[in-house]
Amino acid sequence: MKILLLEHPRSICPERCNDIANTPLSSSLLTGYSAAMLRGEGHEVEIVEGYLDGLSYKEIEQRLSAMEPDILGVHMVYHWKSDVELFGFLEKVKREGFSRYITVYGFYPTFAFAEILQRYLAIDSVIIGEPELTFAELAGALSWGACLADIPGLALRDRSGNISYLRRKPVEDLDHLPFPVRTEAMFRLPEVNLQGSRGCYGGCTFCYINPFYGHGSRWRGRSPENIVAELDRIMLERGRKEFYFVDPNFFGPGQEGQKRALRLASLLKTRNIRFGIEARVNDIHEETISALVEAGLRHILIGLESGTDHSLRRLNKMTTVTQNERALRILRQHGIEPNVGFIMFEPDSTLENVRANFEFLQRNHLLKSLPVTANLLYHHQIILRGTPFYQKLEREGRLQTTSFSSYEGINIFDHAKVADLAYIMRRITNFLFNRMEGIWSGKVAEPGDTREKYAKINYLLVNTFETVLKALEAGEQFPEELKDLLVRKAENEIDEILTYTAS
Repeated sequence: MKILLLEHPRSICPERCNDIANTPLSSSLLTGYSAAMLRGEGHEVEIVEGYLDGLSYKEIEQRLSAMEPDILGVHMVYHWKSDVELFGFLEKVKREGFSRYITVYGFYPTFAFAEILQRYLAIDSVIIGEPELTFAELAGALSWGACLADIPGLALRDRSGNISYLRRKPVEDLDHLPFPVRTEAMFRLPEVNLQGSRGCYGGCTFCYINPFYGHGSRWRGRSPENIVAELDRIMLERGRKEFYFVDPNFFGPGQEGQKRALRLASLLKTRNIRFGIEARVNDIHEETISALVEAGLRHILIGLESGTDHSLRRLNKMTTVTQNERALRILRQHGIEPNVGFIMFEPDSTLENVRANFEFLQRNHLLKSLPVTANLLYHHQIILRGTPFYQKLEREGRLQTTSFSSYEGINIFDHAKVADLAYIMRRITNFLFNRMEGIWSGKVAEPGDTREKYAKINYLLVNTFETVLKALEAGEQFPEELKDLLVRKAENEIDEILTYTAS
C-alpha cells in the first residue's frame, strides 16, 4: 500500500511559548519507527515534515495529490488550542478523496481518542500507544480487506458510533524493532535524536510517559550493542557526531541500569562523539557519570522538580532534596551544568513551598543564567489527560478543563497568593521568551553586549520574584490593576535593557 505519514504544521502560542509538555521529546521518532516498520512490510511510505519544513496545508495537499496514498497517518501533536486548520484539512482530504483512510497516532490522540473519534468523522481510527506494530497490522488488514476490529492498539467507531479498542502490550525487546527512518529535515537539527529506551521505572504524578505505553508498562532498554550499531550507521552515512538520547529516563533501574550505562559508555568511548541525555537524579552516580563524560556526554536534563521533600512526595518523585543536591554536585564536578526540570507552582502549593523552592534554587546556584532563571521562576504544573494527577483531580471533583478539549486540565491554585505570584511571573517571563525568540532560537545573532544585558534582566527577574513573594508573605494584597502595573513595569524595563546598546 501507499502510505503518507504527516508531521502536521503547528504554531507557537505566545502565551505558552515555554510550556514544555506539548509532547515528550521521545515522540519525535514515532513517525520514523512507524515508517521503518511499514517499509519492512513492503509498503511504499513517504514522510512529509509539515512542521520542520514549514509547509502550508496547500503544499501538503499537493504532496497528497501527487502520491494518492491509500492511508494518511498523522502524528497528531496537541499545541494548546483547537486546531481548526488541521481538522478542517483532514475533512477536506476525506471529502475530496486525497486518501480513503485516515488514522492518527501520538501522545495526544492516545489519551483523547474518544473525543477525537466522536468529533471528527473524517478520522477513521486512532492508534493508541506505540504505533509501529499496530500500524503494520492496520496496513496489512486494509490491503486484504480484513476486519479491523480485532487489531490490538486500534480505536474505532462501530456502525452505531460506539468506540471500541483493545490495548496492545508494549514491545518487549526493542532490539527487534528496525532503526527509525530519519528525514532530511531531522538531520538538519543540531543533534541527531536517538532512542535507547522506552518508558520509566518511576511514577511521577505529572507524567504521562508510562500511561502512554499502557497499564503495567515499565522501563525497557535497547542493548548497548544495538544502540551503537544504529549510531555507527548514522556516522557512516551522514558523518554526524552530535546525538541526543530522547529517552525520558536514560538509565534503567538499579544496579543493572548502571551496568548497562557503563557498558554503553565503554562502546561509545572510541567513537569521538558528543551526546546528551535525560535522567532521574537518583541515577546520577560518580562512576557512571565519569565514564559517560569520558565517552562524550556534554549535557543532561535532570528532573529536580522541587526544593522540598514534602512536594517531592506529593509529586511521587521517589527522590529527595538531598539526592537533588548530590546530583548537581556530581555533574558540576565533571564539568556539566545541567538543564533542570522544575515545577515552581503546583496547584496545591503554599507560599511556604514557593519560598523553599526559591531558596533551594538560590542555594544551589541555579538562578545565574537568564534562560534558566526565566524558566525556573515561572513554570507551573501542566495537567494533561493520562497523568495520575489529572485522574486525582477528576476523582476529587476538582478538575476543570479547557473549552475546546477535556485533554488539558486548567491549573487552579488552592492558595490565592500563590496564584498572584504565578500570574505575575508567567506574564513577565512569557514576554521575555517572546522578545528573545529570535536570539534564543538561533535565528538572530546575539549582540556584542549580551552578557551585560542578560545579567541585568536576570537580576530583574530574581528581584521581582523575591520582592513580590516577601510582600505576599507580609500580607499585602495584589488586586488585578496592581499585578498588571507590575507586569508592565517589568516589560518596559526589559525593553529598555534590550534596546540599550553599550558604548
